[in-house]
Amino acid sequence: MALELIETDITLLAVDAIVNAANESLLGGGGVDGAIHRRAGTALLAACRALPEVAPGVRCPTGDARITPGFALPARFVIHTVGPVWHGGSREEPERLAACYRNVLKLAEAQGVASIAFPAISAGVYGYPADAAARVAVNTVREAPWRPDRVLFCTFGPAMTQAYDRLL
Repeated sequence: MALELIETDITLLAVDAIVNAANESLLGGGGVDGAIHRRAGTALLAACRALPEVAPGVRCPTGDARITPGFALPARFVIHTVGPVWHGGSREEPERLAACYRNVLKLAEAQGVASIAFPAISAGVYGYPADAAARVAVNTVREAPWRPDRVLFCTFGPAMTQAYDRLL
């Protein structure tokens, strides 16, 4: 099964699940997270608020994943994951980012997801270098024991698209 690359707005994709590069509160933010919350509507925020906190203000720790319906999105599900903030690679960032992809795929498998779209997790405001983020994403998905029939890496902007294109 080939992995696909597409440069578009992830909120427009009619796939079983899109992945949200969220923050630990899951209550919306900027970038992909804000776009997904805006397009999905207020029901997504309500669903995220209903998820239990595992620590004060934390519904999803870094590297973990949670799932909600897609609501007004064309996708059936949103799988939220929290990537690491880049600190130069000295704080286990590659391992924590790989955990995001593995945990998303576990939830996708449990829900019978046949198609999924991933954004470039941590490569926006969290500062993860584009080439390094793409390498972790592609390698982790390729090495996963299970993945959906269709996996899209959805990029936004030429630099990120080129980083993925070099690997795919």
